[in-house]
Parts: sequence; C-alpha cells; structure tokens
Amino acid sequence: MGAAASPEPPAGPTSAPTLLVTAPASPEPPASLNVGVIGNCAFSALIDARARIVWCCLPRFDGDPVFNALIDPSECGAFWAIDLEDFERSEQAYEPNTAVLRTRLYDRLGQGVEITDLAPRFKHRNRMFRPLTLIRRLQVLGGSPRIRVRLRPRFDWGRITPLTTLGSTHIRYVGQHTALRLNCDAPLSYLLAESWFVADRPINFILGPDETLLSGIEDTARSFEQETVAHWKAWSRALAVPLDWQDAVIRAAITLKLSLFEDTGAIVAAMTTSIPEAPDSGRNWDYRFCWLRDAFFVVRALNGISEVATMEDYLRWLNNVVVRSRGGHIQPLYGIGQETHLPESVMSHLPGYRGMGPVRVGNQAAEHFQHDVYGNIILGASQAFHDHRLLHRAGRPEFIHLEAVGEQAFRVHDQPDAGMWELRSRARVHTSSSLMCWAACDRLAKVAHSLGLPTRNAVWRGRADTIRARILRDAWSERRQAFAESFGGEDLDASVLLMTEVGFIDPCDPRFLSTVQALERSLCDGPFMRRYEAPDDFGRPATAFNICTFWRIDALARIGRREEARDIFEMMLAARNPLGLLSEDTHAATGEMWGNFPQTYSMVGLINAAVRLSARWDTVI
Repeated sequence: MGAAASPEPPAGPTSAPTLLVTAPASPEPPASLNVGVIGNCAFSALIDARARIVWCCLPRFDGDPVFNALIDPSECGAFWAIDLEDFERSEQAYEPNTAVLRTRLYDRLGQGVEITDLAPRFKHRNRMFRPLTLIRRLQVLGGSPRIRVRLRPRFDWGRITPLTTLGSTHIRYVGQHTALRLNCDAPLSYLLAESWFVADRPINFILGPDETLLSGIEDTARSFEQETVAHWKAWSRALAVPLDWQDAVIRAAITLKLSLFEDTGAIVAAMTTSIPEAPDSGRNWDYRFCWLRDAFFVVRALNGISEVATMEDYLRWLNNVVVRSRGGHIQPLYGIGQETHLPESVMSHLPGYRGMGPVRVGNQAAEHFQHDVYGNIILGASQAFHDHRLLHRAGRPEFIHLEAVGEQAFRVHDQPDAGMWELRSRARVHTSSSLMCWAACDRLAKVAHSLGLPTRNAVWRGRADTIRARILRDAWSERRQAFAESFGGEDLDASVLLMTEVGFIDPCDPRFLSTVQALERSLCDGPFMRRYEAPDDFGRPATAFNICTFWRIDALARIGRREEARDIFEMMLAARNPLGLLSEDTHAATGEMWGNFPQTYSMVGLINAAVRLSARWDTVI
C-alpha cells in the first residue's frame, strides 16, 4: 500500500455535477447493482445509492474484500456507511467525465449532505500516483443534519473483525496481515461509537495505508480531489468520441480504464465475484482475473476511440504470457500478476448476493482448453505492428513469438474445446474457437506483409484459407440455414455473429443474413439476446447476455437494418443502471441487471455500438 503523499493542489474549484434521483427512502438498502464504481487502476470500490461502500478488494482487484456487503447482506457484512438521520431520498451522479462520484442525501426536513468519493489518480513526480487510498469528503448542503459514520472493515473474506486502536487524528484497523488507517477531522469518539452527531462543517475521511500523512487531513483530501478531477477530465478530453451518445461512451471508457491493473497491464473481466447470472441459478463465478478474450475486446474498443495507452499497458502483460508459453498451450485466463494457478473454492460462510450463494473464489476455467485464445492474443497484439503513434512499436522479434502462437492456433483449429462460454462438461469443435484460429492466421499474414516478409505472408495466408474453407463447410447447418455453434452441429450460438466483426465473411453474404435471422428467432427475448439455445451444465440460460445483444446490434448495422439497430441500442442504454453502468446479464422480463459488475464485455459493446451507429461529426460542424 502506497504512502498518501500530498502534492500541491491546482487552483480553481471543481464544477458541480448534474444529479440524478436514484434511491427512495428505506431503513437499509438491499443489495443491488445500482452502484457506482470508483478506482485508480490499482484497486476499486463500489458505492450504492445511499453512499455505502459495499465492495472493495485490497491490495488489488483479486484481493481480500475489505468491504463485502454486496455478497454478505448479514449482520457480519463489511461496509462503510455515512448515514443521515431521518433519511428520505438520495441523488447520485459522477462529476462529469471523471471517476469521482458525488452522492447527496436528504432528510425529511430537506436538510442534506453531499459525499464525494474518489480513489486518487494523477501524475506526481513524473509518474502516475495511484495509492491504495479511499477519499470521502462530506459537505453540508443546508440546515443542521445529523449523521452517523459506520466504518466496518473485515479481513480474510469476512472471517476477521479487526482490532481498532486510536490516535490523535486517526483510527487503525489491524488484522493479522493487514492494517488500515483512517485519518479524519471528525470527532473520533463519535466514529468509534457509531454515534449520531450534527454535521456543522465539512468533514474529510482518508482510509488507506497505516502511515502518517505528509500534510493536513483537509489539505490532503482537497488536493487529491482536485488533482484527480483534473486528471480524468484531461484523459476524457483526449478521447475521439462519436457525435451521438457522448456521455454514455465517456462513462463506458472510464469504466474500462478502471478495469486496468496498471502495475502489470492486466485487465480484469469484472470487479466482483459471485453475482449470479440469474436469480438462484448457481451460475456464480469469480471474474476478477484477466481473460485474454475479454481483454482483447477492451483494447479494441478503446483503440476505436483513440485511447491506445491501455493497449500498450496490456501488451506488456500479454508479451509475458506469450514468451512463457514457448509455442505451447496458453490458458484462457491468468491472474493479474500472471498467476497460472487459480484454484476454485467456495466460501461457505458467506451467504452471497441477496443470499444467493455460493460465493466462489478462483476460477476453474483457468484449467480449460479454449482455442479461441490464440486468435484473441494475435488480434490484441496486431495493432502494435501497424500503429505509428505507439511508444513501443512491435517488430520482427515480437512477430517470431506471435508466429509460435499462430502455429498452435493452426494445430488446434479443428480440435474440441470448452468454447468461449467455458462449458465444463461438454467438448466440441466450436465454431467461434475455429473462427478465432482463422483470425490468428489472417492477422499474422497481414503483419508479415507489413514487415516485408512475403514468404511468411504466403504461409499464413494459406493456413487462414484452409481454416476458412473448413468453417464454411463444417459449421453450416443446412437444416437450420445458419452457421451452428459447432462443426457438424445444429444448435445455435450468438458468438457466430463475430464472423463479420473479425472480417471472416461479408455481412451481406446470404449465409450470414440467414444466420442473423435464425439467431433472432431462436435466441432473442425482445431486444435482448441470449448466448445459446442448448442446455448447459446448469440448464438453459434464463437471462440475456449483454455482449450478445451488442453483437446483434453490430450485425444489424452492417447488413443495412440500421434504424432497428439504433432502436435496440437505445433500449440497451435504458437498461443501464442510473450511473450508466452495465453488468453481464439483463433479465428480459424484469429489466434487472445480473452477473458480475461492472462487466467489461458489456461496456465494450456500448462503445462499439455507439461508434458504429452515430451520425458523423461533419454533419454538424
């Protein structure tokens, strides 16, 4: 945990956000995905509509949830609440174009407080400063409201209640291997006793390393807020956003950036574990790791709006994976520190999200064979050979390593695997896996051409053509008039929509047009699309998978059904939570979000759809 240094704050106030009503009165808010995320590319925290921090893992995304109320709604749940007496309603919004969240709480008399939450992130001493520190700043909006602070961290997955010790302006929370320090300018006696008291002045909270601040509490908190706001606004300003839906795209881009573990360059699929894909489904998984598939799509989406720094960070991480594989098997996911062993276990003492366990830690999918991974690696890395903006462009040495990955892709393109949906008890030659093996060979041919290597270009072009012919022959189902989910099969799967996204087939090819229609008949619940139709290890999926809906939107736009695509996209925007975020799944009947949160796949789909469907800038300027 880094020290909370205190550089000089910039001059000038921050602008006030536009606030959205999100929470009615209730004695204690139930677990919900109507939460916001703050972070700094080292860790993150989720904050509900009543300003409770309900999820935060330290010292990194896959660490111990110091605040775990999202998956432990019992009295043992760990959270950080700033309660308002006689609470009536709340309003919540991000400071525009930043990862700084503001929540306003009002009581029945109209008195209120505003709570600003952030994880510091800004350049300091010529490096990115991202300490493992939470900043909470409280301002009184009017009257003499009474508040209560309940700061209840727990360690070891909720098993350990920390020992508290008191200093002159701080409280320490001490566990066997962890110690946190709260620096605060409110009366510490009130905090320790969780007493109600009148908020008659601004209050600052700094929770982080068990180290002494280098400056005063208020000065540090104010400086960190101002610097962090300035950083994110400058970052957002550099994005090449589409004309339409700019706010939605910026929020999605910031969320994807927050999913980067900057220390290594890994990108987590989501920040939570064990949020069910559907109510009481048992489909509870730990997504706090780096899937090469998901990371590729994140990089591709951010590249599309000219944010290439994330790709450069990710390629550092990916290069380590590629070199260590030595042309052999590559796992579909790794730990964010490149850990290969991610054993899956159940925390039976935790009740789970809304009591819907199990709570899983680790992910057995790391042991799977998922052959699309080779294409995802090469697709993710190929831009580095063509993009002249990059600080570290790839060349022949990197190409040699990627060729070893391509060799593996060609070896396995027609071999059974678990597929991109990570089926645990069924292996087939999945069309989507073979498709990505084709993409690996196709992109290697293009890289070889760029590097002036005609012989290697010919080799990889020939291999790509071989795989393409096999897919067109063996994945086509004459009975279904569609490309099926596996060679020789007849079940349908939304992942074949990726055929046009990776350039495998012309969108207007009659076979693709027929496939889109077949998928709509079989997999769509109104605007939403499920992943596949065949039962899996848990039965038939009960919720729509958001990225599949976005793949459908992309396909419709490509085949000329643009207005229909826009209508569905607007429905997906309406399915976001009040802060503009999406989880993995949407329940078609209730509209409720399910699955881990925030889901990078879903935010990727939002960006891609907006870019494809937006009017052009030159229509207005």
